[in-house]
Amino acid sequence: MGTYQRIHPQVQEGIASRKAYLVGGGIGSLSAAAFLIRDGHMPGRNIHILEQSAVYGGSMDGAGNAKDGYSARGGREIEEHFECFMELFGFIPSLTNPDRTVLDEFRELNLAEPIESHCRLVEKQGTPADFSSLGLSTAHALQLGKLTLATEERLGSVTIEQFFDPSFLETNFWYFWRSMFAFENWHSVVEVKRYMERFMHLISGMNQLKGILHTEYNQFDSLILPLMKWLEREGVHFDKGHEVTDLELSMSGDEKVVTAIQVQVNGSPKTIPVTRGDLVMVTNGSMTENSTLGDLDHPAVLNRSVTERGCWSLWEKLAAKSPDFGRPEVFCGDIDKSKWLSFTMTFTDDEIVFPYLLELTGDAPGMGGVVTIKDSSWMMSWTAPKQPHFINQPDNVKVLWAYGLFPDAEGDYIKKKMSDCTGRELLEELCYHMGLADRIPGILEHTTNVIPCMMPYITAQFMPRVLGDRPQVVPQGSVNLAFLGQFAEVPDDCVFTVEYSVRSAMMAVYNLLALDKEVIPVHPSKYDVRVLLTALRTCLGNKPLPLDKTLGELLAGTVLSKMI
Repeated sequence: MGTYQRIHPQVQEGIASRKAYLVGGGIGSLSAAAFLIRDGHMPGRNIHILEQSAVYGGSMDGAGNAKDGYSARGGREIEEHFECFMELFGFIPSLTNPDRTVLDEFRELNLAEPIESHCRLVEKQGTPADFSSLGLSTAHALQLGKLTLATEERLGSVTIEQFFDPSFLETNFWYFWRSMFAFENWHSVVEVKRYMERFMHLISGMNQLKGILHTEYNQFDSLILPLMKWLEREGVHFDKGHEVTDLELSMSGDEKVVTAIQVQVNGSPKTIPVTRGDLVMVTNGSMTENSTLGDLDHPAVLNRSVTERGCWSLWEKLAAKSPDFGRPEVFCGDIDKSKWLSFTMTFTDDEIVFPYLLELTGDAPGMGGVVTIKDSSWMMSWTAPKQPHFINQPDNVKVLWAYGLFPDAEGDYIKKKMSDCTGRELLEELCYHMGLADRIPGILEHTTNVIPCMMPYITAQFMPRVLGDRPQVVPQGSVNLAFLGQFAEVPDDCVFTVEYSVRSAMMAVYNLLALDKEVIPVHPSKYDVRVLLTALRTCLGNKPLPLDKTLGELLAGTVLSKMI
């Protein structure tokens, strides 16, 4: 898509009297509201964002204070070619300077403080492990090649461990991959294929996380907050305490029209009438629904409710009305395969942990990214974000974040399942693997809190699925209903990214309003022969390829030889 396509759609007749109801307060709804205003010319006062809780931002959260400790359930990785994301934050003003955009400041930060890990893997209690290569054999590289050539239809619901040789799952590549994106071996190999193709241009720097971008603060403070401020100024209604329980639809033949929204407002039932010209956009499913928190002395208890699970329950009701609305049970039906645990540590006047990590990794906070512990039974990784990580965080307070992919495994230092551990025990296990076991008492003296967070559905979007399990963003025959977020089908893009949610919002707005404007395509790096050759060389250990010599001879002295 070139600049020729970046037009401003004309104001549609009647748009000033149409309304939009956005169900769920995450980035999908927030970005849909922004595109409705900028591209659809819908007045902000006509837009309602219905959210069950008192907090907006969905999974892009961050909260707390220096006294009680901070908590962030997690952060999504961002890279340069998140085209819809960059488009959105390219017109959202900065919180600190209205003449600058969020994108302006975001780019400046990453030019000044780029991520480049110098200690991507550790083992044996704080010993840096070799992370210089992906550790793939020729057979492994051929398996990756086979995956990229296969169609999604042919792969179907095949899992990662069914597709790859067991030895592949012991390579550095898999350590890098699974710890960056939180893949489990039983997840869908189709999602691995999408990631391979989508991020082909990052494979050569994957062992050092080159190309991954970070924000000044946590993603709520840096991204959600300025977006909400702009929407508030435009007059958008933030309807807190509104739990949408069902939609009433008129269905005739293939046509589907939402006619009313059933909602509980602070516990009281209410019906919102919807006309044919109004829009309803639903975030179906959430990776952080039913999250629970613990603290220094209490574990985060897993919520196994199958009757009270917010947007999942709503999606289940909708799916019963039409097969075009997807199959939620595929994603939410086995939380033991989709859960994991993260924990956020808050230290006051720390003189041990952060100085030690700087010496161990060689990376200043914010510039090293994720560090994965190869021999952790919980498959733990930690990250030391740029400090302060929260806008209200004092200078003498530091925040560290970690997570584990195997919450049901027993620890190596704490002989308990990760999911049963208090914040204190989680910190002790992490200190052991960092090489700080003998300094745990001193570290605890300066620990304000450790807040564990158990998330039953955090990797639900990676569960094996086939075509039709996720509804189309705008289902077949829909007049005024769209789905947003990680569980709507967005061709070629990757779930578990902010880009996916923002793209679904752009698709929903442009499609339902029939705007004469193109949705920005997914970055096509997989079609760039230079990217493909670089990725291939990296996967084969940067050895010269037979192809290099052949191509070199064929193209010697030509313009093409310089390109390749």
